Amino acid sequence: MRFWQGRINPAVPGFLNESRYAAGLALHFRLLGDIDSLRRSDSILLKVSHDYNNKEASVLLALAAHCITEHRFRDADSFLLAAKRLGLKPYESLSASFDVDFELGRYGEARLELNSLRSANDYGYLFRASKVDHLNGSLDSAVVDMLRAAELVETNNYLKGVALSGAADLYVHAGDFPGASKNYMECIRTYGADLHSIMGLGWIALVHDHNDSLAEKIFRFVSSKTKLPDPLFKLAEIPKKGADSNLQLSAAKDFEQKATSVKYGRMYNKYLIQLYTGILHDPARAEAIAKDELTNRATPQTYAWYAWALFSNNKKDEAYKVFELHVSGQPLEGLELYYMGKLMMGLNKGYNAQEFFKAAYKTRYDLGPAIEEDLARQPGN
Repeated sequence: MRFWQGRINPAVPGFLNESRYAAGLALHFRLLGDIDSLRRSDSILLKVSHDYNNKEASVLLALAAHCITEHRFRDADSFLLAAKRLGLKPYESLSASFDVDFELGRYGEARLELNSLRSANDYGYLFRASKVDHLNGSLDSAVVDMLRAAELVETNNYLKGVALSGAADLYVHAGDFPGASKNYMECIRTYGADLHSIMGLGWIALVHDHNDSLAEKIFRFVSSKTKLPDPLFKLAEIPKKGADSNLQLSAAKDFEQKATSVKYGRMYNKYLIQLYTGILHDPARAEAIAKDELTNRATPQTYAWYAWALFSNNKKDEAYKVFELHVSGQPLEGLELYYMGKLMMGLNKGYNAQEFFKAAYKTRYDLGPAIEEDLARQPGN
């Protein structure tokens, strides 16, 4: 970063030095969680694009990727369309189109793009295929895809770590904790500051080992090393009783304070909705956030958030209407399945509730101790 920054002449518009420095800032964000680095990278790329009359497709493509990271999915779509008009190589166009379509819930288009990318020996294809397999409920295939992707990039520690930690996350999803631990540990041995994998071990300590004190120690350690609010959310998941319950509430408020900063935009809407319909008891705010999220991406998941927020805010009829129109029969993940189970139970639709709870129970280890405990109490689980 210092090298490329030192080559930039502010008085003379440039391309290569600025683009390389912007890429370094983006990597700085991914490694250390400094959102200001990513925003600075955006600013540099936007200036480069302006200086070159918005005619550099690679810059627009990079901006689209940043927008996905920042959960600015409509903006990502706009940048990608502009890049396509200038001309992209087929692989670039298909892979970026998949990324945008998948995030926007355009799953049919994403599957077509993935089929066009099909290759048993391409990291990008396998990584994306894993996401589709997961969406389809084919968890074993999703894991195999991730592990195969990692094998293909043995000499690239960063890409290998992303794939192995992705596989570990899927193992947690399936309740295979030895598999998850093995892959998280391999990531950490490769790169000792892999905070995602370190936090993954903390989650295993919490939901599998029930070692709350070790989990708390790990999450506080990660919180001291990253500027992102994620470990604070994990701390708020640790169950506390009696006087200690104030510590759980304090962690939730600390997360809220950080995550609602303007610089994070909509990045933490999912988690804020969970807290506002739970420990922070502000369903009206949850409803407002969920409604806003629909302008960003209208997917079965985000409609499920909105239905749950409406129900939590005592708008049962509206919640059920949203469910019927946009959620019923659509693929959902564990948290959304749980929300819809609670919604059905609140509407006295016991059979439907039980079906949602059964499906959510299969991924209970993703959901935290409180939800896992609640699911365990439901009939049939």
